[in-house]
Amino acid sequence: MPAGKLYLLPVPLGDDADPKAVLPETVAKSIEFIDYYIVENEKTARRFIKAILPTKKQPELKISILNKHTEATEHNAFIQPCMEGKNVGLMSEAGCPGVADPGAAIVKIAHEKGIQVVPLVGPSSILLAMMASGMNGQSFAFNGYLPIDKGDKKTALKNFEKLSQDKSQSQLFIETPYRNNKLVEDLLSILQPNTHLCIAADITLPTEYIKTKTIAQWKKEKPDLHNRPCIFIIHRF
Repeated sequence: MPAGKLYLLPVPLGDDADPKAVLPETVAKSIEFIDYYIVENEKTARRFIKAILPTKKQPELKISILNKHTEATEHNAFIQPCMEGKNVGLMSEAGCPGVADPGAAIVKIAHEKGIQVVPLVGPSSILLAMMASGMNGQSFAFNGYLPIDKGDKKTALKNFEKLSQDKSQSQLFIETPYRNNKLVEDLLSILQPNTHLCIAADITLPTEYIKTKTIAQWKKEKPDLHNRPCIFIIHRF
């Protein structure tokens, strides 16, 4: 029996986005024949499937939960249906699975077991922010979350700022949404006035906000980013 495939299924970047407006038809067509899913949250995954393919029979879905509480010892069981000839869909909570997402661990196992991995096109906040930033799309790095400790955060930001200048490499990072406004205050107090900062919030949503300015310019206009998903990019030219 041939092995099934692991489909990487993108989802919208926020609840207010229309799935059919931001996702290609291939996502819904793939969901038509996939009954096994690996997701971060069952409730939101089922809601997404219902929104993009209302005819899909929900009781037939077999859903495994993969999040920060999942033990690594469970990962092999998640991919077992593929070994039995069944297709499996992997979803993130937002955007593309496997990128800044725990699903990367499942993709790694799939490759180790010789299972075909099929990535489908969808919105990536990292790439969309880079596209819209006006910064160096030839060389950039995504650094995840900054340290919480104030001293460590200052050191990290100074290092990223220097790296961007020395290597002409744009530096991306994120923050827990309720800490966004505090992070902006830190950026404005730590970075050099001529360093460029792009703030990309609510990408693809009706409230989308993307602007690139110098730190000196941002000090004159500080947006309210509380509880809004954001990508931050800095570059000192």
